Amino acid sequence: MSDAAVTKGAHHIGLTVPDLAKTRAFFIDTLGFSQVGEKPLYPAVFVSDGTTMITLWQASNPDTAVSFDRKNVIGLHHFALKVDGTEALDTIHEKLKTCDGVEIEFAPEPVGDGPTAHMMCSIPGGIRMEFIAPAS
Repeated sequence: MSDAAVTKGAHHIGLTVPDLAKTRAFFIDTLGFSQVGEKPLYPAVFVSDGTTMITLWQASNPDTAVSFDRKNVIGLHHFALKVDGTEALDTIHEKLKTCDGVEIEFAPEPVGDGPTAHMMCSIPGGIRMEFIAPAS
């Protein structure tokens, strides 16, 4: 077994969404991401929090697109983004409670018995997203 992994972390996460404008607005207006690029003819938008880039692709036909079922379909179960402490986690939870298109699965809570805390929600378009405040 090798001592070092051949990969060096995530470059980006790619998500197909039913409403590109609404999901773009969620990342920029709600989470404070910046748009770092776009391909209007694709159409796709690239957003970043300065650490992680997320590519958002518009589904060709949102009316017939099939939503992901985390218990019955192979694929992305959820993705998680770190926040800087439990106060930041509580702040984003309060913000998300009134955010259009967001469904909170569970409020901030400890992960197991440890000091790390997390929360889970579905962002506009139904993709599951976790926010996690690792123990310092």
